[in-house]
Amino acid sequence: MFWENVMEQMTLFDDQRVTVPLASRIRPRKLEEFAGQSHLLGEGKILRRLIEQDQISSMIFWGPPGVGKTTLASIIAGRTKADFINFSAVTSGVKEIKEVMKRAEDSRKMGIRTVLFVDEIHRFNKAQQDAFLPFVEKGSIILIGATTENPSFEINAALLSRCRVFVLKALENRELVRLLWNALRNPAGFGDQKVQITDRQVEAIAAFSNGDARTALNTLETAVLNGNVSADGIVVTNEELEQCISRKSLLYDKNGEEHYNLISALHKSMRNSDPDAAIYWMCRMLEGGENPLYIARRLIRFASEDIGMADSRALQVAVAAYQACHFLGMPECDVHLTHAVTYLSMAPKSNALYVACEDCKKDVGALRAEPVPLKLRNAPTKLMKELDYGRGYEYAHDTEEKLTHMQCMPDSLKDRRYYHPTGQGEEIHIRRRLEEIEEWKRNE
Repeated sequence: MFWENVMEQMTLFDDQRVTVPLASRIRPRKLEEFAGQSHLLGEGKILRRLIEQDQISSMIFWGPPGVGKTTLASIIAGRTKADFINFSAVTSGVKEIKEVMKRAEDSRKMGIRTVLFVDEIHRFNKAQQDAFLPFVEKGSIILIGATTENPSFEINAALLSRCRVFVLKALENRELVRLLWNALRNPAGFGDQKVQITDRQVEAIAAFSNGDARTALNTLETAVLNGNVSADGIVVTNEELEQCISRKSLLYDKNGEEHYNLISALHKSMRNSDPDAAIYWMCRMLEGGENPLYIARRLIRFASEDIGMADSRALQVAVAAYQACHFLGMPECDVHLTHAVTYLSMAPKSNALYVACEDCKKDVGALRAEPVPLKLRNAPTKLMKELDYGRGYEYAHDTEEKLTHMQCMPDSLKDRRYYHPTGQGEEIHIRRRLEEIEEWKRNE
C-alpha cells in the first residue's frame, strides 16, 4: 500500500509537469526573481518601494504581452496584507463585479483592505468599468488593472484619473537569455533533465520572442519536448529549433553580423532605386525574426538621409509606416513596410541634408561655441533690453519680400554654407529659391 501511494504521488507529479506550462511552473514569487522592468523595480524605484512597503494604491499596468503584468500582480498578492482577488475581464460581467464589490465593502467595514486585480481590463465596456468607480473612490478596493492597450483610449477617464499608470517595457534580449537559462537550470523547469542546448540556440529563442517572456518560455518548452532523448539527456538540434521558431537565419546570425548585412543590403538597394531588391531584403529580415519597428526606424532615417528635400513626403510615408507597424504588428504590417520601401526606392535621391548635418557637426565640435548675436536674443526683461538684447533685429514679415539683410550666423562663420541642394526632385525648386535669395541680398 505504501509503494502504491508513492507511485500515485509520482504519477500525479509527472502529470503536473506535463500539463502545467513552463511559464507557470517557474513564475517568479519574489521581486528578486522578476526579470526586466528595472526602471520600475530597480533598487529605490517607486513601484518597488510601494510593493515592499505594502503601500500600493490603484494602478494600471500597461505593456505588451509577456512582460510580467500578471506576475507583478501575483507578487503583490504574496506580499500584501490585504485580501487579494484575481478577476478576469474575459469571463466576468457586471453581476460578478457587484458580488466582488459587496464582499470588498464588507471587508472594508471590518478594517480589511481588498486588492482587486483585473486582467485585460480594456475588455470591460463602459458600464462594467463604471461599476468599479464608486468603490475605488470610497477606498473599498485597490484596483490593479493590466492592459496591452493604451489606457487613455480604453479606460474611462474618471476611473483612469484615480489610478497611477505604470508602463512596462518589452524585455531586452539579455534579460530573456537570463530568463531562459534560469528555466533550464531551475528544478521546477528543466533543471533535472540534462538539456543540451547551445548559447546560440538560446539567443535565437530570445531574438524570436521579441521581448515577450511567455513566448520565449513556450518556445523553449516546445524545443525541449521535441528534442532528441538519449542516455545523456535531451539534445536540442538546430533543425528542431528551426521548426519551433520558423526563423532559420536567427540560428546562424553569429554576433549579429547577418543582421547588419541585411539592413545594409536593404538601405543600399533603396538608395540605388531598386524596389525589387529592397523588398526582397526587407522580407528576408522579417523572415529572420527582425522586429518590424526596427526596419521602420531605419526607413525613417533613410527618408531624410538619402531623399531629404528632394521629396519631403518620403519622411511622412516612413513615419506613417512606423505607426502602422506599431498599431498592427506582424504579420499584417509587412504590407505597410513594403509600401514604404517601394516609395523610398522610387523617390528622387538627395543626400544634401545628410552632408549639411555632418559638415555642421564638424564645425560645432571643432570651433569655439560662438555667443548668440544680441540682435537674435529675446529681451523679456528690462535688464536684457538695457543690455541691448534684441537691438537691431529685423522682422522679415514687415518686408514685402519677407527677407532682410540681417546676418544670423556668428561673425566667424559669416559665409559658411552647409546646405547645397541638388537638382533632384523638389530640391531643384529649393535650389532656385536659394539662388534668388542670395541674388536679392547681393543686389539690395
